[in-house]
Amino acid sequence: MPAFIVVPALFWVTLLLVAGGLALIRARDVLQRVVALDLLAVIVIALLALLCFLWGQAYYFDAAVALALLSFVATVAAARYLGSGGPFG
Repeated sequence: MPAFIVVPALFWVTLLLVAGGLALIRARDVLQRVVALDLLAVIVIALLALLCFLWGQAYYFDAAVALALLSFVATVAAARYLGSGGPFG
């Protein structure tokens, strides 16, 4: 992918990050906040993958994979916690 494609993609991903932050702020209940945080994690993963390609540093991709795994586990844990009605439910 040439740089003239990656740079506008970085711009759009940054705008999506701002929009996701606004969605997190405007969330009314806990479920919407969990979804907004998951959205922000996916956008940050995309940003890290684009930076990995643009700068040629492999550790950005490693960080993106680690963030994806942590985000998945956190989302599953939050869904189980909210689905059971509490920590002892």
